[in-house]
Amino acid sequence: MRGTTPVITMVAAGVVGVAAGGWPVLTAQAGDSGPSMRTQLAAVLGDQKWATPKPGSWTPPQPSQDGLPPVVSRIETQERVVFLTIDDGYEYDSEFVNLVRTRKVPIMTFLTSTYIKGQGQYFWAMRNAGSRMENHTISHPNMATLPAEAQKKQICGASDEIQKQYGRRPEIFRPPFGSFNETTRQVAGQCGVKSVLLWSAEFYNGTTGPGVGFNGFARGDGGKGFKPGDIVLMHYRKGLAKDLLTILGWIQQAGFRPAAVQNYLPKSLGGNAPDKPAPAGG
Repeated sequence: MRGTTPVITMVAAGVVGVAAGGWPVLTAQAGDSGPSMRTQLAAVLGDQKWATPKPGSWTPPQPSQDGLPPVVSRIETQERVVFLTIDDGYEYDSEFVNLVRTRKVPIMTFLTSTYIKGQGQYFWAMRNAGSRMENHTISHPNMATLPAEAQKKQICGASDEIQKQYGRRPEIFRPPFGSFNETTRQVAGQCGVKSVLLWSAEFYNGTTGPGVGFNGFARGDGGKGFKPGDIVLMHYRKGLAKDLLTILGWIQQAGFRPAAVQNYLPKSLGGNAPDKPAPAGG
């Protein structure tokens, strides 16, 4: 089901300003020769900066011995942090953007680039709220079923479009359904991808998960609750703002906090962290 609050609808609302929920409502009347919506959004929403890990508190993922992008499904850390990642992009909840921005929630978006065509401004706002835009293919196929040429088209094409729209080429890739093979890693590297990021737990927001029911939470290892360094999968679905509040409540009750996964990935794997982190007390 497509989203119910697309940015294009809010544009028609009229005056540049801030709505009741804090979302910018921008002028786009016929013949308007003023600043572009992108320029206006950039002025309203400032980039967020996220905390970095404490020295000595974590073990960075390592490059693969075969030279291909390594596959990462969790971060080895002593800190009680989890990483929220959100896939796809066919639902457009404006209040979710507002929550991410005002509550300074670090998330990472894995964008299926076909959705940029209709909602590019929505994801520009997400980017300025602090979300990195990473690669989730053009059209969300099962990568392991495709030949090398088709896989490369899916990954390189998505990276080309995301770079064009948001000013940065993705360096992290998430295969749809978590399905990939060695060919996927090979062509991903050719497209500029430095790591393949999977997940260790899933919040089935807006849908029913196997054995956990509607809006259920499931760990890949069959355990319960959060573990330090969990990478949590969510999706852009209807009701995402409410679902974000739900999982933030769970995280807080468990004594954890959300952190930016890119700050726990070394630069050689597409993150922001040094390839040789400082030792504890250093």
